[in-house]
Amino acid sequence: MKRRDLLRCLSGTLLLSLPAMAVFAQDGGKRYPVEKTDAEWKRILTPEQYYVTRQKGTERAFAGKYLNNKEKGMYRCVCCGNELFHSDAKFDSGTGWPSFSRPVSGRNIEEIKDTSYGMNRTELVCSRCGAHLGHLYTDVPGKPRYSVNSAALQFEKGH
Repeated sequence: MKRRDLLRCLSGTLLLSLPAMAVFAQDGGKRYPVEKTDAEWKRILTPEQYYVTRQKGTERAFAGKYLNNKEKGMYRCVCCGNELFHSDAKFDSGTGWPSFSRPVSGRNIEEIKDTSYGMNRTELVCSRCGAHLGHLYTDVPGKPRYSVNSAALQFEKGH
């Protein structure tokens, strides 16, 4: 009788943990404070924002909304509103994407090794919701370049 109860308990525990294991496997094991389903993200983001932030896409060079923005303010994550970059750190890199010399805080952005497409680079991800932002380049020694897709950003003027 005790053995049967033990087996029931273990099988029940396993069944209850399967949904959590499935979520764990789907997102690569990383959990974020702000999480939504794909359907929820698709409802709140434009198709381009969804492609860039949730599918790790890249917008066309020289086409982004904030490439030539010179206003003072704060650039936030379009998905969750996390503060990412202040306009004081923005510069024209000539690459076709908004570029920044530093984030507002190192805690607001995760840097993840990215070897996709046979390249060796560093992916930038929002630490609050996991949104793909762009990439960090160190092609000029001592001058990091945070190259960010406009579609991943929301600008708040005067902040």
